[in-house]
Amino acid sequence: MRVSPMKGILHFGWKGKLSLMFIGPFEILEKVGQMAYHLVFPLDLSSVHPIFHVSMLRKYVHNPSHVIQL
Repeated sequence: MRVSPMKGILHFGWKGKLSLMFIGPFEILEKVGQMAYHLVFPLDLSSVHPIFHVSMLRKYVHNPSHVIQL
């Protein structure tokens, strides 16, 4: 998911020049309309609205080193 580097916006990690441009990956819960998705966030991101336009998302490229513990 793309995050905004603008001032006064919720920061996701570093501030300034080294601030994050993308965070994730997150699970897609459902498709909302033709151009939006409802995402599942962890509890620390509960203040973020969970529905995003496709332009804010980036395709996940599978990497075998990304192992998710259930």
